[in-house]
Amino acid sequence: MKKQMLLIMTALLMAVTMQAQDQMILGENHAMLRVKQGMMYLLLPVQEKEENAHIAVIDERNEVVKRLNVRLAVDKVDYWVPLILTPSRGGEGSSYKLLDITFNGDRRMKGALKDFVCWNEMKYSDTFDTANSERFRPVYHHTPMYGWMNDPNGMFYKDGIWQLSYQWNPYGSQWENMTWGCSTSKDLIHWESHPAVIVPDGLGTIFSGSCVVDKDNTAGFGKDAIIAYYTSAAESQTQSMAYSTDGGRTFTKYDNNPVITSNVPDFRDPHIFWYESTHRWIMLLAVGQEMQIFSSPNLKEWTFESRFGSEYGNHDGVWECPDLMRLPVRGTGQYKWMLICNINPGGPFGGSATQYFIGDFDGHKFTCESKPNITKWMDYGKDHYATVTFDNAPKNRRVAIAWMSNWQYANEVPTKQFRSANAIPRDLDLFLDGDETFCGVTPSEEMLSLRGKTSKHLTDACEVVVSLKGSSDIILSNAKGEQVIMSYDASKQTFSMDRTKSGDTSFNENFAVTTTAPTHGQLKQIRLFLDRCSIEVFDADGKMAMTNLVFPSEPYNTIKVTNKSKVTIYPF
Repeated sequence: MKKQMLLIMTALLMAVTMQAQDQMILGENHAMLRVKQGMMYLLLPVQEKEENAHIAVIDERNEVVKRLNVRLAVDKVDYWVPLILTPSRGGEGSSYKLLDITFNGDRRMKGALKDFVCWNEMKYSDTFDTANSERFRPVYHHTPMYGWMNDPNGMFYKDGIWQLSYQWNPYGSQWENMTWGCSTSKDLIHWESHPAVIVPDGLGTIFSGSCVVDKDNTAGFGKDAIIAYYTSAAESQTQSMAYSTDGGRTFTKYDNNPVITSNVPDFRDPHIFWYESTHRWIMLLAVGQEMQIFSSPNLKEWTFESRFGSEYGNHDGVWECPDLMRLPVRGTGQYKWMLICNINPGGPFGGSATQYFIGDFDGHKFTCESKPNITKWMDYGKDHYATVTFDNAPKNRRVAIAWMSNWQYANEVPTKQFRSANAIPRDLDLFLDGDETFCGVTPSEEMLSLRGKTSKHLTDACEVVVSLKGSSDIILSNAKGEQVIMSYDASKQTFSMDRTKSGDTSFNENFAVTTTAPTHGQLKQIRLFLDRCSIEVFDADGKMAMTNLVFPSEPYNTIKVTNKSKVTIYPF
């Protein structure tokens, strides 16, 4: 606490408040701001309930070099976000001269532009406090240092490093200004934050996509170059490429972008992998309510191959964030292909969720083995979406990471410094249940390294292993009377989680729900991963997964189980 207070005091001492003469009020909704050089950041005050103000950043040649949308504070500051002014951080800001700011909304209701508190609360500073000030920020889940995060993007493994990019808003904790943020890890648990790797340009903001390691230099950018494909989102959605020759720290955008275009409005989220049998790269694109498949020998020229999706699975929302992989089927010696299709809305309990299809892929088309009306969900909680896997993972592993939220309320959850975390990493395979093949989901082996000595008491970050003896209830609670009730019904082969009394559910009417999953057989043991704002439940055999956010007013400190089930607690 002393260290955090010292950081805050230092930041305040080093901040220089904006001078009144720096601003120019040009109309009812329009202003300009002169930018001074010499400090690293201009701290912009944010008020989340306000509408976005559009900011055009103008350089010394009077050219617009950057555009961003920020909910600039009108009468109250919720938090600050940094606009980088020095070239030492990502090469930005060396010649910023003016901010041209256009406000939205009715000034008759908001008051006079000159009286907005943002003018008095803007500060120049050489520091920006990223110390964790949120009681709901997870302990061991990946989160952005600040700002909004949604879909994981551009995930790959190389030279012992896992790299995770993500949809990021550097200028607020609600969705906007989509950029590829970046984090790396040596163990999938401890993450280091890096400067953004792909930022908006004249083709649009940067939507979801993927990265591959080009081991054989098929694209001509060098052996082991990292190739990124992403959606450029402007008036239309197009597909663009960038490449990295320094292991993913920095990317250069391809000079012939956009590479793939379409006349379909929802045309996004390219996912790429190498298909050895045809010696070609395969790209999946989410197009409306279907997946389209393309192939290429060099990652530059693409040939349309086929489409999949008509009448298969759930079509209650837009299809997004595809992935396609070959996985082993437990106990058979066989392999099948799984196509991941994230959908929003249309999830089993409302909002966004991850569905998947099992079948075969021949390098040209995917064929689903199930009947068209069968829908399979990877996770039966409310908060598991945009699931994709890492390229080039060691030991032929398929390691998946998902966004741990739901579009129904993601912009409203009770955090401010940051919004959203990723679910824990999970290894994927397949298993049989009757005549159908299902996706097996197991917490990645790296999670075991977090376990400390067993304890008799819950902590706000721990793993709880429950050995079941038939139908059982598991109840987490705190002294405030808040509780989460989990129930296993052995006869129905279902597992449910009731978070209707879990804590703060007031921010959105869709949050207080009970979610229920099929167990595909009898449960003998489950693993609960508790963090400050989340509960993830796994069948120890990897046949059931459920991810739900919770926001208790104080941590759950009591666990009760019925039917003589055994509980083991591993604090993290």
